Amino acid sequence: MQRFEIRRRRAYSVALLRAQLGLSLLGTGGAYWLSQTGGAISFALGALVAVLPYVFFIQRMGIFSSHRVRGANVLLRAEAGKFGLTVALFTLVFVAVPPSNPTLFFSAYVAVISTHWLAPWLMLDKPHNQLR
Repeated sequence: MQRFEIRRRRAYSVALLRAQLGLSLLGTGGAYWLSQTGGAISFALGALVAVLPYVFFIQRMGIFSSHRVRGANVLLRAEAGKFGLTVALFTLVFVAVPPSNPTLFFSAYVAVISTHWLAPWLMLDKPHNQLR
């Protein structure tokens, strides 16, 4: 049962990361089509500000490591680190590389974060969900 749960978490994380990266690439292409290089860079930065903290969270939770991480303390630290990284990335983007199109920047951020809501539909046709 424990291996099933580990496989399920890994599959969920990979499916969500693929959806986020796919949305980021499609959106960056659409932003380039709408407003050339400046819009594409703004969209890509907004997507990175959303994706990188998620990758950090997965790593801190140990979803892809061989040992099992347990406890609410680990979850709390991973979530706090994710929040801190998000704040740091927003600060870095607005100080170092101000987005030329803030609308596309925030649209990308919200769109990538919103993929969490769609995640249950990403897992409907997976064979490991039918083992129960």
